[in-house]
Amino acid sequence: MKNSKQILGLFLMTAALMTSCHKDDNGDNDIDVTIERASPQAFTDLKATAIENLTQTFQIDVDGSGTFTTEKGVEITINGSCLANNGNAVTGMVDVEVIELFDRGTMLATNKTTMGLSPTGGKELLVTGGEFFIEATQNGQPLQLICPMQVLVPTALTGGDDTGMTLWDGLIGMDCAIETGCDDVTWVEQKRDGQGAGIDIGQGAAGQSLYVAFFNNFGWTNVDRFWSDPRPKTKLWAAVPEGFDNGNCALYLSYNGEAGSLANLDAYDSETGLFSEHTGIIPIGLECHVIFVSEDNGNWVYAINPVTIIADGTIVIEESDLSTTTESQLIAMINGLP
Repeated sequence: MKNSKQILGLFLMTAALMTSCHKDDNGDNDIDVTIERASPQAFTDLKATAIENLTQTFQIDVDGSGTFTTEKGVEITINGSCLANNGNAVTGMVDVEVIELFDRGTMLATNKTTMGLSPTGGKELLVTGGEFFIEATQNGQPLQLICPMQVLVPTALTGGDDTGMTLWDGLIGMDCAIETGCDDVTWVEQKRDGQGAGIDIGQGAAGQSLYVAFFNNFGWTNVDRFWSDPRPKTKLWAAVPEGFDNGNCALYLSYNGEAGSLANLDAYDSETGLFSEHTGIIPIGLECHVIFVSEDNGNWVYAINPVTIIADGTIVIEESDLSTTTESQLIAMINGLP
């Protein structure tokens, strides 16, 4: 199994800073690259740059049409009467920022995975119909949304119609245990009359199929449902090279065949140096890729290792697995996984 070890124990690897043979951005071997350990702030800044690169900006006149269309073809309508500035009515031009995430690559680069809070309080994988961040400001002042905005999402962006989708709110840094870089998201299902906030499927003017949703809040909102698998489950651990921890690196799981999902190993034991997921929910026999990322001199450090999950296994990321690349190349590699 290429670049991957599964063991029941832990072997700590090499030194905190070393020079070894790694692949460069073009995948060529036999090039000496020094992988330095990032500071937590440098790793945080790298993810913040990805957020900035994916942010779209719009201007709307709330006295006229408040409808605009994103790069991916999502149509958003904000009624001017639904906006307030600390309780005061808003008129004139308003600035709107939008981030839209539909694929594993951009989810990873921004650290916005698809892990939802389960009814038992754990975290489980979600399948997304689109993750969105929407914020409105006027003269630099954040505005409040006092009635819903309409969001029309082409279902083709995530594989077609899925009648099980509901709306989820994103909580940033919910279980964060680090001082710098609490930028992960946990999704909490919206409830209406005790049930998940359902989403209608409609048809656009050109005949395209759309998720018809009404977002109640600015901030992060997700069109999602729980992923399910009948196989027995296990807890999973992962070891990383010495000098990396939950402050300067992150670990993710890309499930084969699930292009609209990305899991993360966000629980960290500082005594053992092991990462894990929270509640033992990884299917035994699952074919997936474990992805390690960090930062080095403004570039992404990464390892992408194919694994098949075994019971109570530990995956080891070795120093020799590490390479460096750019943001766009990393996103392309993640999106190219099966």
